[in-house]
Amino acid sequence: MIEHAILLSAGQGSRMLPLTAERPKCLIDFSGRSLLEWQVEMLARGGVKRIDVVTGFMTDMVDEVIAGIDDPRVTITTRFNPFYKVADNLGSCWIAREAMEGDFLILNGDTLVSEQIVAKVQAGSDWPIAVTVDVKDAYDSDDMKVTRGPDGRLAHIGKTLTAEETNAESIGFLAFRGEGAALFREAVRKAMRTPEGVQHWYLKVIDSLAPTGKVGTVSIEGLDWAEVDFLNDIEIATALTDGWG
Repeated sequence: MIEHAILLSAGQGSRMLPLTAERPKCLIDFSGRSLLEWQVEMLARGGVKRIDVVTGFMTDMVDEVIAGIDDPRVTITTRFNPFYKVADNLGSCWIAREAMEGDFLILNGDTLVSEQIVAKVQAGSDWPIAVTVDVKDAYDSDDMKVTRGPDGRLAHIGKTLTAEETNAESIGFLAFRGEGAALFREAVRKAMRTPEGVQHWYLKVIDSLAPTGKVGTVSIEGLDWAEVDFLNDIEIATALTDGWG
């Protein structure tokens, strides 16, 4: 059981303007709770006891919401990313790198996952780094596409994979166990020392680790999740959370 999670919630969500003009994407309301609060709830149900939230856009507002979460199951700490405007989410991982001790989970700040998905990820795998993936009939340009082998090993991950290469998509939920934590932490450190580091997704680092054979996948095909990226995602996500209660 992994008891520590890192939420990458620094972004504004500019593709959802004007909804995110005065509040970050992680605080959009779904069925009476913010996206962030749903994430905390589902992680807590899955046995997570400690959560680090990386904040950025309107951090004071996020801090206020977190301060109002009175849940004895979890301790929540915020880590402010001061360069969220100029850096992609690899920068948020760099900000949280000191918290990457022992086993931990990473969840993108715009992904709603059911407690069944958290349970599946918590059930574990033999991979030091496990990328949670879903499978569908076709993938679009915005999907974080994945190539995986028959044994579940991750070969490639990225938005520019061709249709022929793609046989799954990442939902933005990863588990790091054993040596996986140190492997990732060191890869983040190295990537952020390069001139182009701030422009990268953290999954580019995961892609660079794939040749080590230490990165695998966990399929949650058939289980409920939603990524909140565009305004038309709101309706789909709300239908999901309406059933969670």
